[in-house]
Amino acid sequence: MSQDIHTQVSSHFDVLVVGGGAAGLYAALSLPSHVRVGLITKDSLSRSASDWAQGGIAAAFDKGDSPELHAQDTVSAGVGLCETRAVNFLVQQAPSQVHALLEMGIAFDRRQDQQLAATLEAAHSRPRVLHAADTTGRALIKTLTAQMWQRSNIEVLADTFTLELWRHPETGRCQGICLLSAGQISWVSAGAVILATGGGGQVFSQTTNPALSTGDGVAMGWRAGAQLRDLEFFQFHPTALTLPGAPRFLISEAVRGEGAHLLDASGHRFMFDYHLQGELAPRDVVSRSIFTHLQASEPQDHQVWLDLRPIAPEKIQRRFPKIIQVCQKWGVDVYQNPIPVSPAAHYWMGGIRTDLQSQTSIPGLYAVGEVASTGVHGANRLASNSLLECLVFAAEFAHLDISSIPIADIPQTEALGSTDLKIEPQDESMLAEIRAQLPEVLWNSAGIARSGEQMQRAIAQVHQWRQAFLSSPLSQQLNHISPGQTVTVNPNIPVRAWAETQNLLDIGYLILKSAHFRTESRGGHYRADYPESQEQWQAHTVVEQETWQQVPLDS
Repeated sequence: MSQDIHTQVSSHFDVLVVGGGAAGLYAALSLPSHVRVGLITKDSLSRSASDWAQGGIAAAFDKGDSPELHAQDTVSAGVGLCETRAVNFLVQQAPSQVHALLEMGIAFDRRQDQQLAATLEAAHSRPRVLHAADTTGRALIKTLTAQMWQRSNIEVLADTFTLELWRHPETGRCQGICLLSAGQISWVSAGAVILATGGGGQVFSQTTNPALSTGDGVAMGWRAGAQLRDLEFFQFHPTALTLPGAPRFLISEAVRGEGAHLLDASGHRFMFDYHLQGELAPRDVVSRSIFTHLQASEPQDHQVWLDLRPIAPEKIQRRFPKIIQVCQKWGVDVYQNPIPVSPAAHYWMGGIRTDLQSQTSIPGLYAVGEVASTGVHGANRLASNSLLECLVFAAEFAHLDISSIPIADIPQTEALGSTDLKIEPQDESMLAEIRAQLPEVLWNSAGIARSGEQMQRAIAQVHQWRQAFLSSPLSQQLNHISPGQTVTVNPNIPVRAWAETQNLLDIGYLILKSAHFRTESRGGHYRADYPESQEQWQAHTVVEQETWQQVPLDS
């Protein structure tokens, strides 16, 4: 390794990249080599939602396929809300990004003739998804991390939590961040800040996302005044392992692509009762069908299963070793028995509004990956377009010119000692209550099926929690740390947990308000009181501060 992970934070960088998943790593690698980059990860470098990704990377490179067909499938899955320019940019750039990964050494699955093995996934009209067995995300992160260690211009700040964005009080430009690292809160300036913080699945009680997916980037962006878009559209993956005590481990879409069947308690293959494509219908359709089917079943039959037995055992062993391993750990032999599954929150289509260069509405602030709303996914992400989106849009940072951007000086202010931050016992109780109850409230009111009445009650509850949280002494203290102040944090004060909870409260509020605002059903957003799509709602939901509005598509 040519560099170390740093614990002593520098005060200036050319570019700060917040997030160490596929989007953050690729953005850092794509920046010109003369640019001094700070790569910030809230946990260790290998822990991210990308690392968990079993799904592959979609690209039209095979005979009989084309970027145009890939675009058609993406737009069809997006149910009228995809931006044409963004989709075309994604699919046209996809083959070259796959080639770049191959040059880096990523080992995609191959056929016997050593050609790349493309598989079929839900809502794709052609086999075009590349996998590295069923641990594609891990293989990608491993490859990108190895490349990153060769870059002397990248300084890694691991176990570092970003608290807030720092905007210039006169120009409004994003000029740095406030962060928590090694027991200190401090400020770091930069010519540009790139948010690559991932999603916010932890706001739901049932999720495939890791514990670190607390919506940090969207929440920080909103508090800083950035425009957000389409936050009501959350994708619920249809098939997550469902056993008492087990994590909601995702059973990849590729399993159904290879021929696995969904069965109900009577052994009936029920998906064809709901859609002509059966198990290969779009994800929102499969998740909603499972939900509807279970609602109509007797309590003792309230379970569905994913049956891998139609797939040849040797193919299961070759393609899905991680799934086999996890299921075995929890007592399920996939060769002999179907896997108990149910839907879980998986991917956030909405996020911080960006253009094709990942620029947000705030000068100097960029967003890439799941935290961004590029216009690619519309109301329902096409399977395996998410890792691709990370690569295609992050690659554009090769053209980022920061030479003319002045880096702001950090004001020198009085340092604060550890005794200045305090948390009261009742606030610790409030923190525990919110972390336990907020995900249940969101799952029950803004999950697979929603209604206005449910959401109104949930909005009132979340508003009450937010008011109490923000008026607490610790929130008041943290929100009044001035740029330039350094605060030594007593290790007994849970600053990161506190900040993550504020982020979850903010994104919970934003999701609920956005879902209540859109009075129709479309893609990942289904309202029982407005079950049909409406032509007047073929528009984006754009949020800025406390204003929600319909905005026409750009293209």
